[in-house]
Amino acid sequence: MGRKIAIDLGTSTLQIFVEGKGVVLNEPSVIAVDKYLNRVTRVGREAAELIGREPEGIEVVRPIRDGVISRFNHTVVMLQRFLRKSCGRFIIPPGVVIAVPSIVTDVEEHAVRDAAVSAGLKDPYLIDEPVAAAIGAGVDVTADRGSMIVDIGGGTTDIAVICLGGAVVSSSIRVAGDEMTDAVVKYVRNKYSILIGEQAAEDAKILIGSVWRRDDIQTTMVKGKSLKSRAPVVTELSSNDMTEALEEPVTELIEEICAVIEKTPPELVTDIAENGIILTGGGSQIYGLDKIISSVTGLPVKYAEEPSLCVVKGAGRADTAGLIPLREKFKYKY
Repeated sequence: MGRKIAIDLGTSTLQIFVEGKGVVLNEPSVIAVDKYLNRVTRVGREAAELIGREPEGIEVVRPIRDGVISRFNHTVVMLQRFLRKSCGRFIIPPGVVIAVPSIVTDVEEHAVRDAAVSAGLKDPYLIDEPVAAAIGAGVDVTADRGSMIVDIGGGTTDIAVICLGGAVVSSSIRVAGDEMTDAVVKYVRNKYSILIGEQAAEDAKILIGSVWRRDDIQTTMVKGKSLKSRAPVVTELSSNDMTEALEEPVTELIEEICAVIEKTPPELVTDIAENGIILTGGGSQIYGLDKIISSVTGLPVKYAEEPSLCVVKGAGRADTAGLIPLREKFKYKY
């Protein structure tokens, strides 16, 4: 009997997949906490609306950092509220598949399982994010041909060469969407002497983010505070600015991709040369990322369909992909 719920417990976004319904929740993994009562007051989009505007006594935090749980109790509350919002109340606790970065430690794995059980779920099964991403991208992960996945999330980037149901070579680095957003904040501060908030940098990255020089230069206006006068100020950023801002994190990312390719057996590199490197994850959608990776590696690069949903969809289909054996001891029916 297969599991019915899958969760991508992401640093920036939490997604829930239900068999037969698809992705039923896709919200920021953010909470607002009353610092005096240590009580969660808002979750998801409602909490994200307070970023940079927190009233006194309210702290907006991410209880998941770099793909792992940093605030256990708050993560449990966030999970409970998201599950109630997307799935209603459970009479019988359902089983769950949870996608986690491939570099999680045993302690971090236990924390994820404990949080899932505390939130009212049953028998949590953990699957590596790049394997889940490959399934969600439509790759037959049980085949005897190699496929390379680069899954760029909010807190981590997972890179793996997958064959016969598992990762032959893999790596996970804490350079991903959040690092890119921080790079934009730093760039605007250093070049224009303007301090902008995380949300403004994130919005600019989504609108005009680029790692490859564009013929049609894109621009957007960002609001911030002058470091000289301390007054509010509005400045224009271009896609060329973004290319400069993102150079350092993207260079680190490409270096890690090359390191994985160097460790990959020649037979599998031949497969990758035919099938291409597959990009998944919300952080992969910056303009030109496929072009610059292909230029450096000499390999074809392509985007998966709906890259930001590949991990949670793949986790939801892991049992039908043959990665999760049927469990005779799995008692619950739903």
